[in-house]
Amino acid sequence: MTTFILRRLLQLPFVILAVTILIVGVLQLLTPQERASAYVTNEQQARNIDRIIKARGLDQPFHIQYGKWLSGTLQGDLGFSKASAKPVWDTLKERFPATLELALFAAIPIVMFGIWLGTMAALHKDKLVDQTVRVLAILGYSLPTFVLGIVLLVVFYGFLGWFPGSGNVGIVQLFEIADPEFKRYTGLLTVDAALNGRWALLLDALHHIVLPALTLIIVISASIVMVMRANLLEALNSDYVRTARAKGLHSRTVHLKHARRNALLPVVTLSGFTFLGLLTGAIFTETIFGYPGIGQWVATAAQQFDIAGVLGFALFSAVLVVIVSTVTDILYGVIDPRVRFD
Repeated sequence: MTTFILRRLLQLPFVILAVTILIVGVLQLLTPQERASAYVTNEQQARNIDRIIKARGLDQPFHIQYGKWLSGTLQGDLGFSKASAKPVWDTLKERFPATLELALFAAIPIVMFGIWLGTMAALHKDKLVDQTVRVLAILGYSLPTFVLGIVLLVVFYGFLGWFPGSGNVGIVQLFEIADPEFKRYTGLLTVDAALNGRWALLLDALHHIVLPALTLIIVISASIVMVMRANLLEALNSDYVRTARAKGLHSRTVHLKHARRNALLPVVTLSGFTFLGLLTGAIFTETIFGYPGIGQWVATAAQQFDIAGVLGFALFSAVLVVIVSTVTDILYGVIDPRVRFD
């Protein structure tokens, strides 16, 4: 196990290097003038576009441009994000806690409901429970995130007024966060509010996170339900389950201890990359609900042709992909003893 983890960690810099070469290489398809426009913030700079090209070295060969960017990155300088008007690294540090918080509130119910509903559907194959779960899963899977998000906004914010329509905290609570006595322990607003004993702030933060989290739960859990159902049905029809039944084991033991444990393997992979997708920014959801996370920033950066922001996000995503892949592979060995890492 230790050897496997070390081997995967050693692969990390090579994967990141390959991703950055690919992203920077794709940008070379643009002309120097087009890439220089990413650094233009006013009309005076637009008139001096050639000077910007020379100053940024955008007319130099690819390996020189990439070497300069990589050298700055290794020193912690990911560039300046035009979309956030801040350095890219500062933007990532500022916005990641909000995205992580949303990911946690969405991912835990997604996995729990997905496994539970998928199990119920498989154990009651072709019965009312199974039919109902499949219909709901198909509906959830077929709904685009931005459509469901808008529907929830119209119903629960527009008509009923039960939940706020944007942000992750109310205006009144912003002053409470700015209080010098308010300590940021984790960066997660709900956790820090609880640790500081600011219960009104905690309830307000939870109030704001319900609709974006619910949007992600409905759409994403549908795929886990269907994968869990299909794999559990396959496991229930396998030889080792029939042998366990023939030995007289209780049906609950056969279903939950033997069949479901093996059916969880594909679900672990899917859950891992689902969480990865949430961490790298639920772009549509955060944009629709005005949620101040990484997804909203990346959407704005793409619209404003913010090259530094896009490259910083690509690097951030590459690191997370390797980490989540490694954790997922380790969980394989925990769930299935047949998996070995030698």
